[in-house]
Amino acid sequence: MSIASHNILRFCLTISILMASQPVLFAQKKNGEKVTMPGHTAKTEEDTIKASAILSSKDSLKWINATDTIGKKHPRDWATWKPSAKRALWLAIVLPGAGQIYNRKYWKLPIIYGGFVGCAYAMRWNNMMYHDYAQAYLDIMDSDPQTQSYNQFLHLGNSITPENEERYKTIFKSRKDRYRRWRDLSFFAMVGVYALSVIDAYVDASLSEFDISQNLSLRVEPTVIHNDSYRNPLLSSSVGLQCSLNF
Repeated sequence: MSIASHNILRFCLTISILMASQPVLFAQKKNGEKVTMPGHTAKTEEDTIKASAILSSKDSLKWINATDTIGKKHPRDWATWKPSAKRALWLAIVLPGAGQIYNRKYWKLPIIYGGFVGCAYAMRWNNMMYHDYAQAYLDIMDSDPQTQSYNQFLHLGNSITPENEERYKTIFKSRKDRYRRWRDLSFFAMVGVYALSVIDAYVDASLSEFDISQNLSLRVEPTVIHNDSYRNPLLSSSVGLQCSLNF
């Protein structure tokens, strides 16, 4: 209900109360019954009319307050709120890091996105080196003097001669295969970071209701151990450590 409607309704209620307070002009009885306030007795016709007007105004105000609360959203109590494991799982699957945001574990976001950025950089770098060494290997294999991209990998003052050509072919081939393998591993590492973010969001939401109170604890404390097989009291008792698990 809008503010204008509230003002109109309050104005009408005020007019009705003023009209009901005039016993000569507007007071009427209903079936000869008197309306009384709870715990009071209407002694005169004027008291009866005033009590009826007050009761009707209170009922109208209650109705206004009830309509005001309709459609209003109560603020969420974060102290007692518990995340849903299923919702956290689907949010993490759709968008990496969304599950951690839903679980309100914001400190995990730099770890997750840092892992993605690192894997993406490693994949891009290894892919670039793989293509460079692959092209150098092709150039040294074709024996074409116009294609000498492998010279960029040679140290200053070195050159490829027939004596060391086979050695450089082996070097370029091994480095080409190495960077290709590292590129593929970088991709699988990125998939692993994604899977880890999904698992973390689901497990974190599932453990939100895990009991971590004082009733669940492991205590290590000194104790006296008695051995009844010895008659000597000095030998039958010894000092040791006792582990107790409370749950």
